[in-house]
Amino acid sequence: MERTKVIDVLRDTEYGKKVCVKGWVRTHRSSKAVDFIALNDGSTIKNVQVVVDPAAIGEEKLKLITTGSCICVVGTLVESPAQGQASEIQCESIEIYGTCGADYPMQKKGQSFEYMRQYAHLRLRTNTFGAVMRIRHNMAMAIHTYFHEHGFFYFHTPLITASDCEGAGNMFQVTTKNLYDLKKDEDGKIIYDDDFFGEQTSLTVSGQLEGELGATALGAIYTFGPTFRAENSNTPRHLAEFWMVEPEVAFLDQQGLMDLEEDFIKYCVRWALDNCKDDLEFLNKMIDKGLIARLEGVLKETFVRLPYTEGINILQEAIKNGKKFEFPCNWGDDLASEHERYLVEEHFKKPVIMTDYPASIKAFYMKQNEAQGEGSVGYQGCAAPGRTMQGTDVLFPQIGEIIGGSVREESYEKLMAEINSRQMDTKTLWWYLDTRKYGSCPHAGFGLGFERLILFVTGMQNIRDVIPFPRTPKNAEF
Repeated sequence: MERTKVIDVLRDTEYGKKVCVKGWVRTHRSSKAVDFIALNDGSTIKNVQVVVDPAAIGEEKLKLITTGSCICVVGTLVESPAQGQASEIQCESIEIYGTCGADYPMQKKGQSFEYMRQYAHLRLRTNTFGAVMRIRHNMAMAIHTYFHEHGFFYFHTPLITASDCEGAGNMFQVTTKNLYDLKKDEDGKIIYDDDFFGEQTSLTVSGQLEGELGATALGAIYTFGPTFRAENSNTPRHLAEFWMVEPEVAFLDQQGLMDLEEDFIKYCVRWALDNCKDDLEFLNKMIDKGLIARLEGVLKETFVRLPYTEGINILQEAIKNGKKFEFPCNWGDDLASEHERYLVEEHFKKPVIMTDYPASIKAFYMKQNEAQGEGSVGYQGCAAPGRTMQGTDVLFPQIGEIIGGSVREESYEKLMAEINSRQMDTKTLWWYLDTRKYGSCPHAGFGLGFERLILFVTGMQNIRDVIPFPRTPKNAEF
């Protein structure tokens, strides 16, 4: 008999028909007169209740059906007398595909997320992680749909690269060389001539630089793929392998970029509210009771446009009034998550797009403001601001920075001056610099950390719990 998904069974009101459902047992309650099995197949957060006559199925067989067991049920769809469910299945036959013993790690009891990370291969079967993964899928669909509807082209950038987009150097090397017998030159540097690519290569930290090439040919592109960062960080906001969404748009200025960032992220949040109702209600009840209200709040608010200098002034004023921060926040400091969240959650109580950062804390490719210290009116005694760049970072409640964006420097001379001031090696960037020599154009773009978006939309607290198999320092299992 053809299988029907649980989500479709629960929507069906054609009572009296025979159905076949297959899935994993969430709970099994037994008695002499009747057994109740809650069955889930991953298609929805909701379970279908299977009502079983022990005499018809056999008590010995029913004893094998424990939490986590995989079974096939054939029975009659009937209207349920119980509250909270419209229908249930009167069981006629059960086939057991796979049993679970008492040592099954995902027993129905309170398990910490830290405990469940040890069983990433099994935690996906739990209600919480099923909800998170369905929302993750929907967010991916929202992203592709938004860009397709707005005339962007999906552009695939390489995962293996010889350049470092961010200039931080925290990259995973890719090599076929024998690490036990590395050839080195007179200065002790490794010789890569005999390596697969003939030069030192790494896994990419960003597809942005190649994405800019696409934008100068197709007008508007976006990348959506895995990126890698060999940063020894164990915070709840960092992964070594994560997914990035990076649109790049020709002929876009700073104002247009901020409009794009706000419109895009509101579209994603609206998609979640429209398409993930059951999962969001579950997470709102079990994980974060303010989740749905916070998501709806993002749609109602116009994001604050805040120059970095004004943000520093607000933070320093808060310190004067007794606010305690772990990290310093003087002009020129890269703001920590605690500073970003203070601005969003306590001061403005709405999302913030922070602009015009000091050049010293931003990447080489950002466009410099023409006036030195632009946006520094009302500086309130801070040190001279110096050069500022046209950055546009979106700060969200619970998260801090969720989007990092900027206008890109289109002038070859200015870009080379910035590269030289940072003493960067241009050997691996010649192709990028060519776009500033040949038909250069104004353009801008941003990067959205996909897992950070999922954190916000699900209310989960640790980024390791919104990706199926997290890659972090000293952890590459599964």
